[in-house]
Parts: sequence; structure tokens; C-alpha cells
Amino acid sequence: MSAERPLKVAEVAALAKANLSPMAWDYFAGGARDEVTLRDNRDAWGRLRLHYRVLRGVEERVLRTQVVGQVSSMPVLVAPTAFHRLAHPEGEVATARAAAEAGVIMCLSTLSTVDMEAVCAAAPGKVWFQLYVYKDRGLTRALVERAEAAGCRALVVTVDAAQIGVRERDERNGFHLPAGVEVKNLVGSGFSDVPTPEGGGSGLVAYVQEWLDPALRWEDIDWLRSITRLPILVKGIVRADDARLAADWGAVGIVVSNHGGRQLDTAPATAEVLPAIADAVGGRVSVLVDGGIRRGTDVVKALALGADAVMVGRPILWGLGWRGQEGVGRVLGMLRSELEEAMALCGCGELSELTRDLVTGTPLREDIVELAPGV
Repeated sequence: MSAERPLKVAEVAALAKANLSPMAWDYFAGGARDEVTLRDNRDAWGRLRLHYRVLRGVEERVLRTQVVGQVSSMPVLVAPTAFHRLAHPEGEVATARAAAEAGVIMCLSTLSTVDMEAVCAAAPGKVWFQLYVYKDRGLTRALVERAEAAGCRALVVTVDAAQIGVRERDERNGFHLPAGVEVKNLVGSGFSDVPTPEGGGSGLVAYVQEWLDPALRWEDIDWLRSITRLPILVKGIVRADDARLAADWGAVGIVVSNHGGRQLDTAPATAEVLPAIADAVGGRVSVLVDGGIRRGTDVVKALALGADAVMVGRPILWGLGWRGQEGVGRVLGMLRSELEEAMALCGCGELSELTRDLVTGTPLREDIVELAPGV
């Protein structure tokens, strides 16, 4: 591998690791407890096989799509991830500029280290807002109202964080935000600092347990719909019955997600549950999926199994940690190129031609395959 020309996401990850502090690398790369789900997410896509078609006239491939009625240059979105300034001084603004340049949607985390107004200004019309619901519902309402006023085009509600999954790397490292880095969307509210708790451990665990609401219920989706005109997606779905409930409660989309293997360890890989969830909602809502997507072939498999688009998180952070905005752009370019290649070799010129019969094999794990953590 040339340091100037990584050829795949895994090589970008290695370059980013060299630039990041051990605490930042472990925070971004790590998962909950034994990191079983973290590994499974990646492995499950690899166990699926693509049974390609031939002689289909694929001299042109059309990647452009719409997700929740919004145009994206390809069915790859930037997943919400926290604390981008741990990877690069420009943080989420650099990520947003790269996403806008690539013509894709960025979902901004509540726990952004740059305020939402600056991020939306860097990528007009291309930003969604990921919401954590705080115990203080007045604060939660204010965040939603700010996101709408700033120009965010959708609200993505994370529902799998009733309690934070223990990430043992963070516990050992005493995870905290360094001086000068804070939760910018909450400056002035008393909720912007993530310190190291007394006695050690992860400051993020202390933050979530102190401020986020574990009493969240389906009725709260209805409440959120009552306070915003933004379309609402529910993120953190791994069951078909929950997917149907999300549609029943008025969500326009769901994200099939186990939080990147960072919450409940031994939860199923997203590739395992995607087909049943897509079948269960039957087109009533848009279906997105994240978790372990590292190649264009993974995107093809996800769409063939019923997703409308995928979200990628860690690969974006690796690009950011490597070369800031340019690095994020390079990662998105890799995925675009690989997706185009995979479509051509599958005999598909249109995304609608990525159908279930292309994919065979089961993503169910047969054994644990040890991979480089976080790659």
C-alpha cells in the first residue's frame, strides 16, 4: 500500500490510526463488551454470495436515487457518529463539505463537536439530524426546533440507547473530551461537557446515564411528530415487529442498526435481520441499514436484500482522521467506484435491478472470525 494511494477502506483505517490518539482510535473503532457484534456486522456481509447475471448491456450505471424523497448521488449516506473533532480539527464541517461535494446526505449527531448551524451551512440541503432524547424534554424540543430552523431535512431518532453499552476500551482509557472539544449543540445548556468521571471509567457512560432518557416509548415518536414538520426515521431496529410498529407510529423510515456493535453485544448482525425487516414493512417506510459496510459489494447486497440505501460510519471517520475533508471524499469515492463496478459485474445498470435473487447464502455466523478491531 502506498501511503498516498490507499485502495480500500481498511487501508484508510490503518492510515487514520497512525494519526489518532490511542483514546480516539479506541473510541471510534471499539464495540461493546467482547465486540462479538462488531465483528459479526462485517463478517455477515462477506458470507453472502452474489450470483451475477451476464449479457445485460451495462455500459451505463445509474447510482442516483431518492431517500425519504431527497436526492442522493448514490445510495450511500453518512451515518451519525459523534465527536468528529477527535479525528480532525475541522470536525463535522469537514465531513459535511465532503458529503456535499459527493452529493450524498450526511446525518449529523446530537453529539457533534461543531454546531448544527455551521454544518448545515457547509452542506445546504444535505443534512439530517440524529436526535438523542434527553430527560429534559424542553431541551429535546429546542434541539428539534433548531435542527429544523438550521435547514436539516429529516430527524433520525436513535432508540437503542436506553443505557449505553459498556465499551471496555473506553473504560480502560478513561474516555473524555479533551480541552476545547465539547458537544457544541448543547453549549450554554449545561449539557455540553463530557468529563472523565471521578474514579475513572468512561465519561460518555456517565453522560448518557445522567442526561438521556431511558423511559422512551413509542408514544414519544408521536410527540416528536407533533413538534416538527421534519420527516422522522427511527434508528436502531433489529426486529420485524419493531419495524412494523415504527411504521404504525408514523415514522417515514427506519434504520436497521445495532449501533455499530456498540450497544448490546451479541445482538444480531444487521445483514442477518435486514431481509425479514424489509419484508415486514412491505414498502410502507424507507429502509436504511448500517453496520460493517466496507465495500461496494456490501452495498449491492444490502439493496438486493431490501434496503433503499446504506449508512456508513467508521469509514467516514477513517477518512477524516487520515486527511480531513479530502480523506472523507476519497472514502466516498472508493465506495462509489466499487458500487459501480459491482453493479456492472452483477449485470445491473439500475438500482431497481438489484433484486433478492442476486444474493445467496446465509449471513448467520458459524464461528467467530477474528478481524482487526474496528476495520
